[in-house]
Amino acid sequence: MEENMEEGQTQKGCFECCIKCLGGIPYASLIATILLYAGVALFCGCGHEALSGTVNILQTYFEMTRSAGDVIDAFTLIDIFKYVIYGVAAAFFVYGILLMVEGFFTTGAIKDLYGDFKITTCGRCVSAWFIMLTYIFMLAWLGVTAFTSLPVYMYFNLWTICRNATVVDGANLCLDLRQYGIVTIGEEKKVCTSSESFVKMCDSNELNMTFHLFIVALAGAGAAVIAMVHYLMVLSANWAYVKDACRMQKYEDIKSKEEQELHDIHSTRSKERLNAYT
Repeated sequence: MEENMEEGQTQKGCFECCIKCLGGIPYASLIATILLYAGVALFCGCGHEALSGTVNILQTYFEMTRSAGDVIDAFTLIDIFKYVIYGVAAAFFVYGILLMVEGFFTTGAIKDLYGDFKITTCGRCVSAWFIMLTYIFMLAWLGVTAFTSLPVYMYFNLWTICRNATVVDGANLCLDLRQYGIVTIGEEKKVCTSSESFVKMCDSNELNMTFHLFIVALAGAGAAVIAMVHYLMVLSANWAYVKDACRMQKYEDIKSKEEQELHDIHSTRSKERLNAYT
């Protein structure tokens, strides 16, 4: 009988511990982190593969080659973009962890104001710093989203030319890379519907795959923007809660101090009356 009671108390204690742990999870920050990781993964993974597909298309169908020496050409820019993607993936992986940690500490500070974790001035400064940094990153991701829409627009034009070439008989449509600044004005790198290379490019699966990879990368960048906005809302709400909690903490400290002073005064008077009586 005693063993059953001990088991029941143990199960009850584990259940209460689990409920307390689940109550301390910052679900809003968790959702924003998952959305951020998903968006960054889509942008970096699909963007990297789309850039590799772009290199193959330029070399195979547009007959472009890498420039010798230190000349910055389209291939050099693509390599730079790939390194930027590596940096973005690593940086936002770490930043997502930092925001989750901040969310855990802020949630703990709010729900357990007088526990082991105290709200300090340093904690409020860290929260304000994260708000400012997240706002800057949101603007940066807006720029990345706008920039990612450019290759989507280019491939959409190319895909439209391929589709119109099959619909309209005898049409001689051309795509000149000089229109998009990929090559210099002095270079003439274009393909027309009458050329064999254009027909092979339109029939290849590589063009369709690269186009859709850029679309998914654009969607990933948009998801990262939404995650940044979500983080801003969460951080702003946490900042307001922490600010109110600090005021409440100061009020409780002042109230406790005044009650202790009143208790000391009452105790002193009681002792004086007792001494006077004796």
